[in-house]
Amino acid sequence: MSEQIAPLTYEGILELFRLSDQRFQEKMDKMSMEFDRRMEKTDEQIKRTNQDVGGLTSSVGALVSSMVSGSIIEKFEALGYDDLDRCCEKQKFRNKKLGIKGEIDLFLENGDVAILIEVKTSLDTKDVRKHIERLEKFRCYSDARGDKRRFIGAVAGASIEGDAMEFAHENGLYVIVQSGDAVEIVTPPEGFVAKKW
Repeated sequence: MSEQIAPLTYEGILELFRLSDQRFQEKMDKMSMEFDRRMEKTDEQIKRTNQDVGGLTSSVGALVSSMVSGSIIEKFEALGYDDLDRCCEKQKFRNKKLGIKGEIDLFLENGDVAILIEVKTSLDTKDVRKHIERLEKFRCYSDARGDKRRFIGAVAGASIEGDAMEFAHENGLYVIVQSGDAVEIVTPPEGFVAKKW
């Protein structure tokens, strides 16, 4: 004889729904935990990558800044800015009362004139605009301190993108680019042998 199946009651159907919902919730919780674990792992990888890229960008920026500062004083003196000294690199300025702050990559001066240079690995129009804003802020900052020197702006880049050069010139900024005499190979020590790959 065949086994008889008990008819489903309202309470039985509710119990099936409850069990089904419980299994579904357990499965969703497990999937959610796995997703969270994977997201944490991805976040860690992104953080490490950002740190690596940040370090590389900083190193390249320092190299470009070093290339620009090497013979830049002589270049500006040839343009008539006499007796310049490299005041400093990465000069920060801040006036809390005026809400002004910023940083100048390279600062040259001779007492009457200061040349404020923004150095970029790849210079684009946006960088030029930001430097113009920075120069305006520095002018306000200096006026508040009673500094009446004239400030000249310049932008520098290992590469110049789009119409950044034209835009800078149109706005009265000097443009400094990498040229043949801006870099040199340091003489290797005696006994040096170049590695071949």
